[in-house]
Amino acid sequence: MKALALYSGGLDSILAVKLIERQGIDVVPVHIYTGFAGRKDKAFIEEAVKAYGLKEPVVLDAREEFLHILKSPRYGYGKHLNPCIDCKIFFLRKLKELMQKTGAQFAVTGEVLGQRPMSQNKSAMLLIEKESSLKGLIVRPLSAKLLPPSIPEEKGWIKRDELCGISGRGRKIQLKLAEEFGLKKIPTPAGGCLLTDPTFSRRLKILMDVVEETGWEEIELIKMGRMFLINGCILLVARNEKEKAFFLSKDNAVFDEERRTAGCIIGNSEGAEREIAGIILRYARKGGTVILKGKKIKGQPLSPEEVHTKLVGVKA
Repeated sequence: MKALALYSGGLDSILAVKLIERQGIDVVPVHIYTGFAGRKDKAFIEEAVKAYGLKEPVVLDAREEFLHILKSPRYGYGKHLNPCIDCKIFFLRKLKELMQKTGAQFAVTGEVLGQRPMSQNKSAMLLIEKESSLKGLIVRPLSAKLLPPSIPEEKGWIKRDELCGISGRGRKIQLKLAEEFGLKKIPTPAGGCLLTDPTFSRRLKILMDVVEETGWEEIELIKMGRMFLINGCILLVARNEKEKAFFLSKDNAVFDEERRTAGCIIGNSEGAEREIAGIILRYARKGGTVILKGKKIKGQPLSPEEVHTKLVGVKA
């Protein structure tokens, strides 16, 4: 018998797989990369196999599909720009598609009741099951004893008494289980979704206001640099040599003539050129000429106070 498990790379998802594997079920981990959370590098896949003894994870790149959900989530956002309920429904729908292709009989997740306020309470879990069209077919091994029995439990595919009844945000029981399963390496909690980060969420909200059809090219840009909002135009300024080189490779680059620093423009910069030049020269630490869309603009650095008024989310 086969099951597919949502795999984040965090301890809870590893333990969920282990608890079901212990009952003789063939469990394939599935990792969904959204561009805001997850990884798709070779090291991540190898770690699952070599460090945790799991089968090689299937990695699904779901960035384009997820972007549509992010822009208009049916169940809204959490504290920031995180559509947690819609996200989990989306993940499980992707898992169901793969179940139909692979012949897997049920789904497994590492969710813990009460660990996350928006998507891991009992009513949200039941809603997610219903909306993902996997009602009764999702096993949550870490909290199973606190939830209604799943179909795999009722049919005897797995034993309910060998599952857990964990709730809340503590990790003592999970760490004990990790020791029981002989895990030598304990991963950090896998809650690193950029959409729960207040600074990045603010940047993304501004981007979506500035660019109606926001795409991944713009999103990848706002993951870097200092961000400024100037008359409805976004300016990103490099914080280090790596970011400077990246920005200089873009068609929408802006830089001082000596290339002491560089940035990128998103949106219409008409009417904002002088302020953009002043900010670039502030970080170049001298007056001079700025190149913006092939146009040379002479100017002087803006004062730190003027720069700060345009800065989004962090200190100048």
